Amino acid sequence: MLRYLLATTFIAAACAGPSASAADAGRIIFAAGKASVGEQPAVEGATVQEGQLLATGSDGYIYIKTADNGLFILRPGSQARIATYRIDKADPANTQVKFELLSGVARSKSGDAVKQARQNFRFNTPVAAIGVRGTDFTVFTDDHTSRVAVLTGAVVVSGFAGGCSPDGVGPCQGAASRELSAAQRGQLLQVTRGQAAPQLLSGSPLSPDLVSPPRNDEPVARTDGSATATPSLEIKKVEALATTAEPPPPKPPTTLPPPTVPAPEVPVVPEPPPVAQLPTTPPQPASGLIWGRWVQSDAYYPKVYLTQAMENASVIAQNGDYVVLRTRGAEFVAPTDGSIGFSLRDSEAVVYTNFGYGVRMIAPATLANGALNVDFGSRSFTTKFDVLTGNESLPFRASGTVANDGMLFGDQAFERPGYLNVKGSLSNENGGSASYVFDGRIDTLRTVNGATYWLKR
Repeated sequence: MLRYLLATTFIAAACAGPSASAADAGRIIFAAGKASVGEQPAVEGATVQEGQLLATGSDGYIYIKTADNGLFILRPGSQARIATYRIDKADPANTQVKFELLSGVARSKSGDAVKQARQNFRFNTPVAAIGVRGTDFTVFTDDHTSRVAVLTGAVVVSGFAGGCSPDGVGPCQGAASRELSAAQRGQLLQVTRGQAAPQLLSGSPLSPDLVSPPRNDEPVARTDGSATATPSLEIKKVEALATTAEPPPPKPPTTLPPPTVPAPEVPVVPEPPPVAQLPTTPPQPASGLIWGRWVQSDAYYPKVYLTQAMENASVIAQNGDYVVLRTRGAEFVAPTDGSIGFSLRDSEAVVYTNFGYGVRMIAPATLANGALNVDFGSRSFTTKFDVLTGNESLPFRASGTVANDGMLFGDQAFERPGYLNVKGSLSNENGGSASYVFDGRIDTLRTVNGATYWLKR
């Protein structure tokens, strides 16, 4: 079925003209874990229309074959929209395509129509505009930072500033835009909120493919600019059947065996019952949480050194200058009911004042009056605290969902003052703990960014 869906062309979507109100953008060729399209679960063969919200949980994946044989993949903990996918077959130069990655990690491989209308392709994140040169690339984003890596081709990246607007069409090209090609293997372009010109990073441990690695069956980008069109799921099914098939029966002997002489009977002495053995290995300790600032900015120094920390832990949440990692150990398993309350034990935060054109000011902030409550029955959480900066006390709050493995996924704040974007995790360490990174808007110029650590009350 998967091979058939991959080989099927999307005739109805390709024929839809620019005047259609909601064109078919593509079709799901693979879905796994918790994943949804609009209000419905994501299933193989389902059509994806313009504007529908695509979302994946902590174990979710969605592979979409676009209407012009391109590829769009959403990895775990992500939200995106195919905002526009209008193919003009009569005049391919009029084709218009726009993707919006709201949070998480996605991969985009240009289709046939996009390659003929690159000037009308746009991939937006909350802070950056990405254009293509016939390309296969991956993107990570949250509300504060975006990072782009190129597999084949090249991209043009710019922050939203000056003449570059989220409402625009095609790449933003100007003095502040930067290009990145597949020849620059291992390098990334990073854009932070308020920055017009992207920053080139080399060998960053926060590459999109490291933050959220691809599945083994994700199509592989080739050096000739193509990608294998079919995930290897069918091959794996055949291999699994081969390993479980019964061995053939033994061949009959070609000669008769010599007659056997019965052996004398030997009295059977019953063996003593086995002695129960106590386990010799202690139970695996619970996985823990590492959190804090990982980027130096002015006089604000890192608390977490990623290269060293990632030797024994993996990044599970990153927002702006702050990160949360989960150490190796027994994973958290969320109960099916009950609730837990947490008290704020420690935190780090700063307030950024963004004046535009890459100019911003950083100021210290502290958190007070914090609360975190988790309801396992509804798989939800709420949290709040006050941000203290200067002579101000600014209340913030957030809510979201709790995954089976304890991951916390906050609802989108959508730039509303007083609301937070949150991502983190629960842990059984220290009798029950939690940590999350966050950012939120104070007013038109100021944002707050930081990380928290909580202990069970």
